[in-house]
Amino acid sequence: MAANQEALREAAALLLGARVGALATVRNGVPHAALVTPAWDEDAQPLLLLSTLAVHTRQLQASPACALLVTGPAATENPQTAPRLCLTGEARRIPCEPVRARYLAAHPYAAQYVDFQDFDFWKIFVQDIQYIGGFGRAMHLNFAALQHEISQHRASGCG
Repeated sequence: MAANQEALREAAALLLGARVGALATVRNGVPHAALVTPAWDEDAQPLLLLSTLAVHTRQLQASPACALLVTGPAATENPQTAPRLCLTGEARRIPCEPVRARYLAAHPYAAQYVDFQDFDFWKIFVQDIQYIGGFGRAMHLNFAALQHEISQHRASGCG
């Protein structure tokens, strides 16, 4: 149990600090991966600002299943020692106003294009999480438990 609690703390810190990730999508059996810049809503669900011109957006429009990988710094020169979190779920387009300020707080440079007609906000509704705390430390985490850990982290003024 202590190892799981430690993993939850590490995963919460990783998620709250993540400002870049890799989004994996698939359409008609053809996978695609893209660099994205997530922000996190009050429930720790990923928020994305995506252009309709991007391949990954067209993939999500056809099939909402996706995965988002965020990573931390490697402990050594071996990149396999980096902690990482893979969140899988379904992405859906969401209204701008509830998330715009939160997204821009995380990514202020996005103010340059947030109002372009071809950009929309998307939210990944997380269904599963795989945490890898470095080489040989892989485990499934319960998303509700991670959300609780994040709320505790935020309540303590850390995030």
